[in-house]
Amino acid sequence: MIRCRSVLSGVVLAGILLGVGGRVPAADGQVTVGSKAFEESWILGEALTTLARDAGAAARHTSNLGGTDVVYAALKRGDVDLYPEYTGTIAEAILKTSGRADLAHLRAAVAKEGLGISDPLGFNNSYALGVTQETAARYSLRRISDLARHPDLRLALTHELLQRKDGWPGVSAHYGLRMRNVQGIQHALAYTAVRTGQADVIDIYTTDAQIERLKLVLLEDDRHFFPPYDAVLLYRLDLPQRQPAAWAAMQRLLGRIDEPAMIRANAQVTLDHRTQEQAAADLLREVLAPAAPAGGAKGQTSRKPEFVPQTALPGASPSLLGHTLKHLQLVGLSLLAAALLGIPLGVLASRSRGIAAVVLSITGVLQTIPSLALLAFLIPILGIYDPPAYVALFLYSLLPIVRNTFTGLTTLPPHLAEAAEALGLAPAAQLWRVRLPLASPAILAGLKTSAVINVGTATLAGLIGAGGLGDPIWRGLQTNDHALILQGAAPAACLALLVQLAFDLLDRCLVPRGLRLRADGD
Repeated sequence: MIRCRSVLSGVVLAGILLGVGGRVPAADGQVTVGSKAFEESWILGEALTTLARDAGAAARHTSNLGGTDVVYAALKRGDVDLYPEYTGTIAEAILKTSGRADLAHLRAAVAKEGLGISDPLGFNNSYALGVTQETAARYSLRRISDLARHPDLRLALTHELLQRKDGWPGVSAHYGLRMRNVQGIQHALAYTAVRTGQADVIDIYTTDAQIERLKLVLLEDDRHFFPPYDAVLLYRLDLPQRQPAAWAAMQRLLGRIDEPAMIRANAQVTLDHRTQEQAAADLLREVLAPAAPAGGAKGQTSRKPEFVPQTALPGASPSLLGHTLKHLQLVGLSLLAAALLGIPLGVLASRSRGIAAVVLSITGVLQTIPSLALLAFLIPILGIYDPPAYVALFLYSLLPIVRNTFTGLTTLPPHLAEAAEALGLAPAAQLWRVRLPLASPAILAGLKTSAVINVGTATLAGLIGAGGLGDPIWRGLQTNDHALILQGAAPAACLALLVQLAFDLLDRCLVPRGLRLRADGD
């Protein structure tokens, strides 16, 4: 019976391995465009990818890569070849420079990292602080310096702005603000907060489509704190040599996109809930349309011919099935690795109190590390995409498996262990034939707990390009699209229930019948 269960366990684990494949390595010569976790960056990234494909390059777009630190680390490692960035962010958040460095100085600084900066795309997307018209009238707010008279106003600011030197720390010091109620919030949710009266002041990107929709008042930067944030391309210096045609095609955007065009493109995603591919295609048609002929036959109406990509734009994001399968891959492989290490660690911990204290302490500390902080730590080492997601999920899976294995082995009835010794079984035989089978209910409970936790935690993988059901959730949060959020959240919840059911069925296959009968009798 024990041998049959061992074979069945091997089949189950092999099925997990065979049922989920790893990421296909990028092909040589591929252009990988990155983008941050907001709609403007998605649209620009998709537009660049389309232009590269039209030039004959094998190009892909890795979107939703979190904040500046994540995507910049990916660029330095070579996980992406270029991404849209802003001069103010390069100066303040990346290079940590003081003052307003010009483009030449920025280029010289990033060149030391093997990177380059293109000419501006044509628009400036600066930070600003905004309030509703009612709030502006009630408190006589017209400039940022006016906030000093109202320290009790509620500010809802994005997390990145709260930690950047060119963000809230710099603004508050520059203007002498002593605001008492400053909260961090996701960017798209800040608009909901100010619209519903749950916040008085929010930070805004000046090309956001929500400004006009909500009739927000942008407070004047009367002491000129915010530097210019001209949109540029931050790229690896070897890209023009590796992909000259693709690079030349992408440079067609330089100087072509003004603020109104970018606002219209952002509105398609944020307000109209169109895909980034559709918004990028319309942006390309608008900004790359050739000028109409100066003259024409009398009575004829001249019309600008549209920009039409030579290659079809890729479809929308992966299907629900694709997201679900990738989510299962992330959960399955990380759980398998955790089981292969965690069960032996639990066995080892059960042999000695000293070892138990060390093993349980280490796995307990790993469990307390915030998931986003752990990903931020792993990205500079492992890059983006799948590796850091697998490692993070693996580490979070260890504690329930180790602890339940330890508990199951150390709480066995003493008379059973004595009976095994009386039979003259060797220690290894006692472990495999008596102790582990008797502890199997607790071990499987630990595996089930880790699996269910991993289903939820794996949604964070969407922030680093690893995909899964977190991808639509994060996109929906960014665009305040509840339907898109549900496309990821509902399947993830159902998947957690199905995983729990699967382990209940596995319980019947792997737990000895006598133990099940005893549990049912209890």
